[in-house]
Amino acid sequence: MKHKTAIFLIIGIIIMAVMLYFIGIDEVIEALKIANFWYILLAILVQILTYYLLALRWNIINKIANINTSIRNILPMILVGLSINNITPSGRSGGEPVRAYILSKDTKKPYEETFATVITDRALDMFPFLILSIISVVSIILYINISYVILIILIVSVIGVTLASVLLIYMSINEKFGEKATKWIIKLINRFYKKDPESLEKKVIKAISGFQKTMKTMLKDKKILYQALPLSFLIWASEILRVYIVFLAFGANVSPLLIGEVFIVASLIGMIPLLPGGLGAVEGVMIGFYSSAGISPSITAAATLVERAISFWMTTILGFAILPYYGSSAIDKIKLTNLSEEETVKEVVEDLDYIENDKEN
Repeated sequence: MKHKTAIFLIIGIIIMAVMLYFIGIDEVIEALKIANFWYILLAILVQILTYYLLALRWNIINKIANINTSIRNILPMILVGLSINNITPSGRSGGEPVRAYILSKDTKKPYEETFATVITDRALDMFPFLILSIISVVSIILYINISYVILIILIVSVIGVTLASVLLIYMSINEKFGEKATKWIIKLINRFYKKDPESLEKKVIKAISGFQKTMKTMLKDKKILYQALPLSFLIWASEILRVYIVFLAFGANVSPLLIGEVFIVASLIGMIPLLPGGLGAVEGVMIGFYSSAGISPSITAAATLVERAISFWMTTILGFAILPYYGSSAIDKIKLTNLSEEETVKEVVEDLDYIENDKEN
């Protein structure tokens, strides 16, 4: 783990500790003592079900792209990707290149093809998320009094995520826009990498062409609409259900609608590249919104701690326990999320070389 990431994790933990101090650590501990163990166990089982649903959706996408693997093989990759998302302050997307890389090595398929399936998987995740985000932000504007700063952050986050998703999909299906994007990428790489520009340009064009081809194939398949997309809504429902069950463990009968709204807002905050996995910020949003809804701050803080222990810490620990299985090359891929612009470009060039070597073999 990079020193910068470790520092950010520590900062997030300190922020959480300060919040607990002002709420009252003794009161939070007392609230934790009354938690119903069986409800917490049920919440853990729902989280495990969510892992399975994520693997099932990605498996459907992979099969459409003619990448033959199994849920048993994909599930550990999902956990690795989620764990890296949790420790990289990069909009919760640092794990996507890593799981694409692992899938490429595991299936002997070109990296641009496996990366296309990961992008499709992420886009499918974003579609219900954007719908729920818009509903949640509108509901908060109408019914909850929040500061203009937080409101602006939420709106900007929704717009940013929407634009990024639309541009990526549009680049995949529109050849002219794809060509312009390709030229921009080549220009960016050439700023830092002067060696053999003609050969590099051919590699970039070939890689993006392969990515676009795979994306077009998947987007045209009806299984994306009838199988993978409904799973995305089910996955978000399972996330909200987990939080609801955690609150039941503390005897707090919170409206699932409120939980959904707060969960979506917290997820939006977590996507802002400030702290790893939104650590500290997400907890603060959850505690603040639930407390303002009339729930005891000590109960809210205790429930938030348990919820994040399941969704954040359990996932992170499982993913990093699995990561060494894939070897040092997969571990090295994590560095890409913490590099400077120049170093990142060099890593991209190495990826292109890997694609070429993989095709030759």
